[in-house]
Amino acid sequence: MVDKNLIRSLGVTDEEVSSELAVALGNQDATAGLDQILQDSSSQFQVGSVLTGRIVTVTGNDVFVEVGLKSEGVVDLQEFSDPSEAAPGTEIEVYLEAVESTSGLVVLSKRRADRIRAWEDIIATKAEGDVVTGTVSRKIKGGLLVDIGVPVFLPASQVDVRRPPDVGEYVGRQIEAKILKIDKDTRNIVVSRRKLIEEQRKAAKEKVLVEVEPGQIRKGVVKNIADFGVFVDLGGIDGLLHITDMSWGRIGHPSEMVRIDETLEVVILNVDREKEKIALGLKQRTPSPWENIEDRYPVNSRVRGTAVNIVPYGVFVKLEEGIEGLVHISEMSWTKRINHPSEVVSVGDEVDVVVLEIDKKKQEISLGMKQTEVNPWTLVKEKYPPGTVVSGKIRNLTNYGAFVEIEEGIDGLLHVSDLSWTRKVAHPSEMLKKGQELRCVVLEVDEEKTRVALGLRQLTEDPWLRQIPQHYIAGQIVRGKVTKVTNFGVFVELEEGLEGLLHISELADHKVDNPEDVVKVGEEIEVKILRVDSEERKIGLSLKRAQWAAEDGVPGETPVEPVRRRGGLDADSGLLGLGDERFIPATRPEEPQAEEEAPPQRTAKKVDQKTADEIALEALGEGGPADEKSGAPEENDSSESPEPTEEERDT
Repeated sequence: MVDKNLIRSLGVTDEEVSSELAVALGNQDATAGLDQILQDSSSQFQVGSVLTGRIVTVTGNDVFVEVGLKSEGVVDLQEFSDPSEAAPGTEIEVYLEAVESTSGLVVLSKRRADRIRAWEDIIATKAEGDVVTGTVSRKIKGGLLVDIGVPVFLPASQVDVRRPPDVGEYVGRQIEAKILKIDKDTRNIVVSRRKLIEEQRKAAKEKVLVEVEPGQIRKGVVKNIADFGVFVDLGGIDGLLHITDMSWGRIGHPSEMVRIDETLEVVILNVDREKEKIALGLKQRTPSPWENIEDRYPVNSRVRGTAVNIVPYGVFVKLEEGIEGLVHISEMSWTKRINHPSEVVSVGDEVDVVVLEIDKKKQEISLGMKQTEVNPWTLVKEKYPPGTVVSGKIRNLTNYGAFVEIEEGIDGLLHVSDLSWTRKVAHPSEMLKKGQELRCVVLEVDEEKTRVALGLRQLTEDPWLRQIPQHYIAGQIVRGKVTKVTNFGVFVELEEGLEGLLHISELADHKVDNPEDVVKVGEEIEVKILRVDSEERKIGLSLKRAQWAAEDGVPGETPVEPVRRRGGLDADSGLLGLGDERFIPATRPEEPQAEEEAPPQRTAKKVDQKTADEIALEALGEGGPADEKSGAPEENDSSESPEPTEEERDT
């Protein structure tokens, strides 16, 4: 806007003013030239533009810069990376943030101007895939900010080949990275340090795999620590230093010996070029303590060590640095029942042990604690010879028997087969119970296996030797109870613990397909003893023969006095038919077998009255009068009945 009154007050005409402007503008149109100057000046000093200015003065933290506006601009001294650069007279580039602040000054920023120039420089000189160098400025969500002139984003997954536990450790470090992506619209750049390292390592890996050989000693840098070992960078490829190859002694965790970025000298143990794996060793740089181990710890020698580790199956004892032996739980006590080794020792205890065995190849030593004491089992055989009657308490019942504690720490096994001579015991609980006190007989002592065999039935004589054969005689008729029916016959309980077999062919005169058609379980029946086999421990019975004997009486004759029989359920005593005998009605004795010879033909013989009376009384006293049927004599049911004389037969 032109102030016409001001021009007139100066006494200058419009023509003179236009002429002077034309000269100043190079004979251009005065009005157009002035408008262009004003437009250029306006665009140059727009907010957001980068200006070149000169430092006028520095007052405190304020740097005053002349940029050609009506007043000077102010820049914070902290925006200078080097405060010495803020010297009066120095030209700098600044970013125009505001033409006039509340204090009337121009607001400028050197940092923003530097970033704009750096961004323009990067766009002009760098592309995706190029390598840049910068300083990690701070940690943000998901990664790091790296200053390469402008802030760029480094994702946490791209910091290293193996993601570090805390990427914040990289703050302040100068790193090299590769540009992954440039977004010009949002002015964002994403870089990757991992990709650059992988490319560098790939080339170095090929070189190392060609050069490396087992037995070499190489330097490496610890890159990662795991529970099972350490990964060491050999310069392009990582090798695994397993925890077992770090020390000859015991270590709980690899971090006890090494730390991240520590440089180590390691021994190459194995190289797998196909799988690109290298096994490393650290302890192999020192001599193995297992050399000449047999000389220092001969078998059966007694040594002292420290309990260093307790496991459910035993305790590890440290004999010296790098040498540990195992005391198995079974080698801790001769007699004490140990559920866990911690009941005997604790970590750090000093213990005396005996060397039992050394396996130098596997680097293992077997130790024993109980061997430092006298083995009580050496005295058991002398104290409890076979045949000794002992008393004890039942400690435990199993399917195969009962364990009886005969003294502190000494158990004997009472096998189920040694519980009864005659009873079939399926489980010891049928006769015994836990905690019960009982007497047993020592059958055998095995010192080597530390076992004592006990017997309960051996307290009494085997009834099959004398009692059963004497009281259950072939030809007797006894009463029993059906306990079991099978497809081949019936088992009959003659008394508690004693059974006989009634074969299916001896059930009836006719053919029997199903024994249950004839007898039922629990039914009491009278059977005839066919045989008693002491060796096989079997008694053969017959139902049909007992029925024959009951049915075969002589018609018209007076019934005979009942005959005394032994055994069966009629016996008052339950011990294999011993005790009082009961009467069973007289029955027909067993018929003669087919193979037996026919008895001699009876002939009549005249005797006097006295002799006849004696013969009759003698016959009635035990076996009853002799009967005849179908011309065949009957056998006496009792083995004790006397054989009739010729005169008695005639009578």
